[in-house]
Amino acid sequence: MADAVAESSHGHDKHVFHHFVDAHQQFDASKMGMWIFLATEILFFGGLFAAYIIFRSWYPQTFVEASDSLNRAIGGINTVVLIISSLTMALAIHYIQRNDKGKTILFLGCTWVLAATFMVIKGFEWSEHFSEGMYAGKAYAYTGVTASHAYIFYSLYYLMTGLHGIHVLVGMGLITWLMIKTKRGQFSSDYFTPVEITGLYWHLVDIIWIFLLPLFYIVA
Repeated sequence: MADAVAESSHGHDKHVFHHFVDAHQQFDASKMGMWIFLATEILFFGGLFAAYIIFRSWYPQTFVEASDSLNRAIGGINTVVLIISSLTMALAIHYIQRNDKGKTILFLGCTWVLAATFMVIKGFEWSEHFSEGMYAGKAYAYTGVTASHAYIFYSLYYLMTGLHGIHVLVGMGLITWLMIKTKRGQFSSDYFTPVEITGLYWHLVDIIWIFLLPLFYIVA
């Protein structure tokens, strides 16, 4: 009898955890939790942006010269890749809300491939930098920048783009999990909360890169 009452109180929805009144409350709580997490991410990167602004004001000429050493075409291509990935993620959310499992998996897969493309391009870019001696800290050996303290620019560059890259890899892991769960039929128009909140995370990853692009590639 108690089980029947509990099941009735949740509207016979197997996806609703026992501590929520209904699916709507669970969805709102999950979404609020993700927004709070995203706020902490913004605060985290905000501290790095503040450090960039301070050093940029101390060594403006150094940052201009060092920025010129980066490949703006590669930065632009990666920006386009991430913007398209935001679109494919939004389409995945759109189709899971309409119970189209096939297209949901298709667009999640497209998002994953675009994320991997971003990381591969970034990997080749970093390899090129290292081959020219553009290291962080005391290992810096690049001779293409004549202004002093150029290692500070590259240290911030590797730190901030590297942390962003870690977030991309985390997103790829989450997207892989979503594809597996969707293929097993565990998400539908009745329950798609994980897909939507992962989409929020992915949009933040894209937005952070859009801020990083002008700071490092277009500062001149």
